[in-house]
Formats: sequence, structure tokens, C-alpha cells
Amino acid sequence: MSTTTPPPPVRIGALAPLTRPGWTEAGRQLLAGLELAAEEANAAGGIGGRPLDLVVRDTAADPRRAASAVDELAGLGVAALAGEYHSVAARAAAERADALGVPFLCSSAVLDALTEQPTDRVARLAPAQSHGWRVYADFLLAAGHTRVAVAAEPSLYWAAGTGVLRDHLASRGGTVTALDAHALPPEALCDALAAADGATALLLLTGFPDPAVPIVRAARRDPRLAGLLIGAPAGQPEFAAWAALLGEDGAAVPFLRYLPERQSPLGARVEAALRARLAAAPSFVAFEGYDTITVLAETLRAHGTEREAIAGSWPRLTVEGSRGTIRFTRPAGTPVRQWAWPPVQVADRDPAAPARFRTLHTAPAA
Repeated sequence: MSTTTPPPPVRIGALAPLTRPGWTEAGRQLLAGLELAAEEANAAGGIGGRPLDLVVRDTAADPRRAASAVDELAGLGVAALAGEYHSVAARAAAERADALGVPFLCSSAVLDALTEQPTDRVARLAPAQSHGWRVYADFLLAAGHTRVAVAAEPSLYWAAGTGVLRDHLASRGGTVTALDAHALPPEALCDALAAADGATALLLLTGFPDPAVPIVRAARRDPRLAGLLIGAPAGQPEFAAWAALLGEDGAAVPFLRYLPERQSPLGARVEAALRARLAAAPSFVAFEGYDTITVLAETLRAHGTEREAIAGSWPRLTVEGSRGTIRFTRPAGTPVRQWAWPPVQVADRDPAAPARFRTLHTAPAA
């Protein structure tokens, strides 16, 4: 009796924040998309008959843990790395992957400087922060908000976002006032905002749930701030936990969302499959995860499983993803291969029905 040895799997290292202090809801959404696409790739025959195997590691949004995970996964022989949501963890993973020669397709992190130096080994699906946050600034200007305050915590990501907003608004006669959300408790922050020179919008550049949720509650209940727009460009209101914690107070808070206005047939099918897997509405992060593995599966089939071949294939790829046709270039000032650009919209939760989203503004087609 003869036996046939099954072909070895093609391993992909998957990074996601699955425990605190990482944003675990985003991590679960990201992983759901990664896993769905991997299952579909295997149902279609895998990679030349070899199964695609995700090797998942939790980064917990910790840069050191992310770098250590890359070391471990590289030693396990993964063909490539995928995923990550938090910019600081993704940056550490990207730097380490580049140093080890492992291709990394980043799903969701937006920090422009994902690596210190230009590299061909790292590519990204999410739009660079400078692109997405300029779209958000255009939304503010179109809505008449030229005097904007930001409640920001200290971090590279929030500082970069503040800089994008300040530069873009200043070029059109606007101003940005920075308030220290780390030093000021919510009530004191409201006092500072009420004393600010005519600010009509407050943007939350903070962690979630703290201090974002207490700040929203305090601002909503302060009669001096009636009519103030509260915004969250980093996307916190996208997730169910926002609505669960804030209820009606969490409605009408505009945020960036990387979805098209209308789903393609593929996007609609993926949305239904993700909804069944999550038992909830999928966020844009789940679609980013799905598109990541879809791109890598196509890469592996067309160009092989060697790391150098994968990294060299980014500029030659054209892949139909759940949110549009994906191609990689290197926009000016961006050190990695970049999908320029995925769809970008500004949305919020409808005050009349907070479980429903409204599209308020869309970026012009690239």
C-alpha cells in the first residue's frame, strides 16, 4: 500500500493586535479578513496545490513584541508577512522585516514613514496618513470648519496627524489648536476648549476607550460647547464598541473609512461572508485583511514563494480586491510600495439610528 506525502504548506506570518493594550476589536476584524481570504485561496487549490497556512502572532500594539514576532516568523520560514493595525507596531515590524529580507504586506497601518529608508520589501494597502488625513481636512473646510482644536496624546502617530491637519488647514487660512489630552482631564479640556479662540471642531487624537469616551461625554454635556463638531479621523466610531459605550453621544462623529461608496459584486460577497464569520457588520479593517491575503495569494501563484521574488513583484501586480483594483507604486515621500489610493471616505453614525453609517465626504478618484 503506497502513501502520498501531502505537499508542505506555504506559510504566511500574520500580525494583529489581539490583546490589550492593542485595539483588540480591530485585531479581530483584521484577522477575520485574513482568515477568510486564506480559506478561499485554499478552496481554489492553494498555491500550486500547496495549502496556504497563516501563522498568527499577537503584537498587542507593542513595537518590541512586533519585532520579536517577525524574528520568530522569519525563523519558521514564512514566505511573507501580513497584517498589523497599529502604526507604531507596524513600523517596528516593517523595519525588522526589511532587515531580515522578509517581504511584508501591511494591511492597516497608515504612518507615512513606515520604514526609515526606502525599501522594496515592504508594501502597504492602507492609504498613507498624509493622504487620508488631508481628505479629512478637506471635509472640515468644506463644512466651514477653519478653526480646529485637537485633543492629542503624545505619540509619533498622533503628532504626525496633527502636523498633516495643521499644514493643510494653514494653507487655506485655517488654524489648529493643540490640547494635551494626556495632561488635561476631560472637564479641564472642555474649559480650555471653551476659552480657545473660536474653535468650531474638536478632533480626538487619542486612545480608545480612554480618554476618548470620557472626552466625548464631557463635551456633549457642556453647554458652552453646544454646536461643536466632534471628530475622530483615526476611525474609532467605525467599531461596535464605540456605539456600545457612547450610544447617542457617539453619533455624528465623523471619521475616516477606507471603503467605496458602492460595493462591487466581489465586495458584496466578501461583506456577506465576513458578516457571517463575525456575527456583526464588518469594518473596513476586515476588508483590508481580506485584500492583503488576496494580493499575497496572487503573488505567490504568479511569482513563486521565494522571498526576493515576492518583494520584486509588487510593481508588476494588478489584483482585483474587495474594494477596487490594487496596484502598487511609490508616491513621492513614501518609503514603501503603496496602493495609491484605496477608496477614502468620511463617514459618521446617523443620529437618528446610530447603528447606521452616513457617508459625508469622499475623496476624488485617484
